[in-house]
Amino acid sequence: MTPVETFRGRRVALFGLGGSGLSTLSALVAGGAEVAAWDDDAKARERAVAAGFAPVDLAAADWRGFAALVLAPGVPLTHPKPHWTVDKATNAGVAVIGDIELYARERAARAPEAPLVAITGTNGKSTTTALIAHVLREAGRDVAMGGNIGVPILDLPPPALSRVHVVECSTFQIDLAPSLKPTVGALINLTPDHLDRHGTMENYAAIKERLVARSDVALVGVDDDYCRAVAERLGAAGRRVVTISAVPSPLADVWVEDRLVVARGEPERVDLRQAPALRGVHNGQNAAFAFAAARALGVSGAEIARAMASFPGLAHRMEQVGRLGRVLFVNDSKATNADAAEKALLSFNDIFWILGGKAKAGGVEPLRPHFPRVAKAYLIGAASDEFARTLEGAVAFERCGTLENAVAAAARDALASAAAEPVADRFRALVAARIAAASETGQRSGR
Repeated sequence: MTPVETFRGRRVALFGLGGSGLSTLSALVAGGAEVAAWDDDAKARERAVAAGFAPVDLAAADWRGFAALVLAPGVPLTHPKPHWTVDKATNAGVAVIGDIELYARERAARAPEAPLVAITGTNGKSTTTALIAHVLREAGRDVAMGGNIGVPILDLPPPALSRVHVVECSTFQIDLAPSLKPTVGALINLTPDHLDRHGTMENYAAIKERLVARSDVALVGVDDDYCRAVAERLGAAGRRVVTISAVPSPLADVWVEDRLVVARGEPERVDLRQAPALRGVHNGQNAAFAFAAARALGVSGAEIARAMASFPGLAHRMEQVGRLGRVLFVNDSKATNADAAEKALLSFNDIFWILGGKAKAGGVEPLRPHFPRVAKAYLIGAASDEFARTLEGAVAFERCGTLENAVAAAARDALASAAAEPVADRFRALVAARIAAASETGQRSGR
């Protein structure tokens, strides 16, 4: 834990008692603050009581005495309209901040030069965050990883010169962290997302830009128009900017070419063919950002290459769970819409594709250009009929009903195929136990 001592002896309002809210509450109390914490959800208040905290109804509180309102990132700050606690704080002249801001203030007070890598973007944040942390750990650094990736930032150990914090930041968290100033900030990409919470794409992009605008070293992707504009603005302002591309580009300082991470002016290259968890163009982009971040912190190219080769990937994101004979089993269950599934389809050939669950808007029709990569599809769940209509005449398919049946059928057909490396992939978030068991059996038999 990082006790929040910058509010010692002061009264703080806190709204939102989910995982990060309880973490923040504990850190504030440990640092000596007097905290009035509340949540509109009775069950959340019950969890706080079970953790030893007594909720305080902020609707009846005297807001003039609060030094700050700490807002959970899931609570609206501006759109579609400010939460009622935000209105009360604004009317009382009370600053509205989040847990990332509390960490930033502790870092400024305790160890302002403590290394901090902060990562944001629309897609790829979690993989890039985990990859950077993995590379730094393999290089012998003391690494604390958290933020939006799962571990609340205040649950991590305190900032220190000998420790690198690697933190994934959502737009909501950045919006509540006005003093965040990373050593290395990464903005991977920008596409429309969460506009219900930000109003316009311009607002969304401007919030993301804040993270790299305050960084000592700004890593900015140049594969979309919004990020290119950010890179140009920061460069014109004299900031230290390293531009990144997933493909060869004259605009990039670091790019990927023929599965090699290439850095302008550096002889060493990272061969991603030796990194099985980093297949696909999107993972090439993630790897390029991780390379640039690690180099900015003094890790050598050779160390980075060794670390990327051993990166296991993230669970449920093109996770290679094992092999059965020639068949590679891939768990891509985080791909719950066509846009997400496209990345896996672009990363493999000879795919035996398990898909199902509930269809999102548009179903799998947007993936039609990639159907030639699919050897056969295995349909399960409520969307089977809809997916069958889309696949009819384009991809052979089998209705399997359950995941267990689909795994067995896909493994059977993949093993019988002539493909050098048939891939058993799946599309919807379902239990992967059968896939893992099958792959473990293959590994134990020495295949």
